[in-house]
Amino acid sequence: MTVGQQARGSVGGAGRRRSRRDEILEIAVGLFAARGYHGVSMDDIGAAAGVTGPALYHHFAGKEAMLAAALIPVSEGLLDGGRDRAAGRPGDPRGALESLIDFHVDFALANPAVIALHLHELDRLPDEPRRRIRKLQRLYVEEWVTVLTALHPGLPAGEARVLAHAAFGLMNSTPFLGGEVDRRRRAALLRAAALAALLAETGP
Repeated sequence: MTVGQQARGSVGGAGRRRSRRDEILEIAVGLFAARGYHGVSMDDIGAAAGVTGPALYHHFAGKEAMLAAALIPVSEGLLDGGRDRAAGRPGDPRGALESLIDFHVDFALANPAVIALHLHELDRLPDEPRRRIRKLQRLYVEEWVTVLTALHPGLPAGEARVLAHAAFGLMNSTPFLGGEVDRRRRAALLRAAALAALLAETGP
């Protein structure tokens, strides 16, 4: 399953066979996250993937294309999933918020390398794909804002965005978490912390 499909949830099904392109992209994402975008060459990616230069360029035009192929589907998948979760509990903003948190925590735990790319390498992209990703991210935030303003009557949208971004910072900490706590417990801790932060009183 590709990172974009992981963000969407079960799109493509767990048994979907990954293509060679998917495998190369996963290797590139791991290298970018570990060494930084400028610390990785196309030769490095080809060597790690067991692919010669010409074969690698058959799948991707270059590193920028790989970075865009990693980040754009994830942003699309987050928006699609966020919309589904926010709309899935009509009249129940608390339930919708819990569903959004579950969705995002599952994504963050499954994709720490992609989160690291978003945090540190997004500005490496050309203007058009970077603007596209930023737009998708803003739309995803607005799904959270809609739920938070329904949950906290009178909360201004701007303040709801502050809360949403604060929760993202908490949930997106997965690239920095060690393995001393098992995945299930990490998920429970992240969910509980995000929910507590977003349910807290928001008065002046």
